[in-house]
Amino acid sequence: MDLAVTNKCSRCLKSICCTYTTEALGVAPRSKADFDHLLWQVSHQGVELYKDEGDWYLMFLGRCEHLQPGGACGIYNERPQICRDYDNDWCEYDAPAEDGFALHFRNYAELLSYCRKRFKSWGKC
Repeated sequence: MDLAVTNKCSRCLKSICCTYTTEALGVAPRSKADFDHLLWQVSHQGVELYKDEGDWYLMFLGRCEHLQPGGACGIYNERPQICRDYDNDWCEYDAPAEDGFALHFRNYAELLSYCRKRFKSWGKC
């Protein structure tokens, strides 16, 4: 069923976009030290790392405290500007965000495996 862009939020029952935040790293990780720091970050519960269209992001899993049962926003009229600016031309109602990830690391083990492949000397003194 096709839905008008303006109707997606009202029909989305999971409100996936309100269950995590992301933060761009700003500079792509390149060195072993960069990746060692990222290993520390993804070791924390609810922290993931992904690369999307050339940029790297930390993803912090956590449901918005204002999300109401049924998916409505409890502070809709006073919501932050970033929520007001959100454009749902494409959103997770259409497809999971992970479908567009070039790389996705959900935990320490996944990122460590990548580091060992990327840096042949990883773990060697």
